[in-house]
Amino acid sequence: MNQADCSYNEPFALQVLGDSMEPEFPDGCIIVLERTDRCAHGMYIMTLVEGVRWFRQYLNDEDGERLVALNDLYPDIPLEGLDWKPEAVVLQRNLNRKVKHYEY
Repeated sequence: MNQADCSYNEPFALQVLGDSMEPEFPDGCIIVLERTDRCAHGMYIMTLVEGVRWFRQYLNDEDGERLVALNDLYPDIPLEGLDWKPEAVVLQRNLNRKVKHYEY
C-alpha cells in the first residue's frame, strides 16, 4: 500500500493466529491497530525485526529493549543490535463481541 494514500494511515484490523499472546489476545481474536513508527514501554505493537513481522508487547527497562510474548512458552526477543522498527500499535481487541480499548 502506498504511504501517500490516505487509507494508509487509517486504523486496520488483523486476526490473531496462535497462542503466543494469550491470555490477553487469544487465538482468533481481532485486533485493531494504528500505524506508527514510535512505541513506549508496555505497548502492544506490530513490528518488523530483521525482515520478520511480530505481534508482541514492547518492554524497555533495566533488562533492555525487547519484545515479549505474553505466553511464557515463547522466548523474549532482545532488540539490541537488531534492525527493527515499530509499524503499528494495538488500539482495541474484539473477542466474542466484547471490545477492550487500549490507551497508552
